[in-house]
Amino acid sequence: MKAEIYQRTFAQGEEPSCEIAGEIFSKYGFECEPDRMSAKKVNVYDIVKRAAEKFELQTPKIVISNTLLPNAAATGPSPNHSTVLITTGLLVQLEDDEILNVVGHEMGHLKGRDPLWLFALMSSEYLLRLYVFLPVMMFSPFLYLMIAMGIVYFIAKFFEARADLYSAVVMGEPEVLAEALRKIGFRRLQLERAPQSRIMAWLMWDPHPPTYFRISRLEKMKSPVKVKHLLIQSAKDVFNGFKTALQ
Repeated sequence: MKAEIYQRTFAQGEEPSCEIAGEIFSKYGFECEPDRMSAKKVNVYDIVKRAAEKFELQTPKIVISNTLLPNAAATGPSPNHSTVLITTGLLVQLEDDEILNVVGHEMGHLKGRDPLWLFALMSSEYLLRLYVFLPVMMFSPFLYLMIAMGIVYFIAKFFEARADLYSAVVMGEPEVLAEALRKIGFRRLQLERAPQSRIMAWLMWDPHPPTYFRISRLEKMKSPVKVKHLLIQSAKDVFNGFKTALQ
């Protein structure tokens, strides 16, 4: 339905209307109610370009994923040869300044060459498993994978925390990124209310630190944020956050 509405409207330079949407909805047994219809325009290229300029990077290739899940990601072999993915769910749920700061987080990944570091981290684990820890792997594969992957993903949290910090330093709006994370991760925040859930959030095979930790950390920052060694500071913050969750 989204694709059909796009082809009938934006693709032809027209604004969406309930009349056009109603024609398409009727094929699937739905009706368009004018009082419940809303439209939002987001200049995605301008937002990504502004964030890239803040980080002194070339504007990356932009990919829009037509899914309601609010998310963004960045990848590429180098900061100036990269791709940023943004979902339509993110564009719908966040305000422009929040989208800008989320994209700033992704630019922090590119500026820090995190895609390459994470690839190196996973490759190192594989080589160690094959040439050093193979006897342990053969003896107890489940235990080995639990420990090895736990360590890999815990280290990966350093880079996610650094991307948050990078965005706070360069974009200068840590409170805006915190609000964006609150909207994106509201379901995870509900699960993280219980102490035992917070510990599990730290131990999950997920490169992201718990959402409550990321929001709290950003809200404590005062603009302008000044940090010399972003990765070292982020690693310290992650260790302290994990230690606090265990108490």
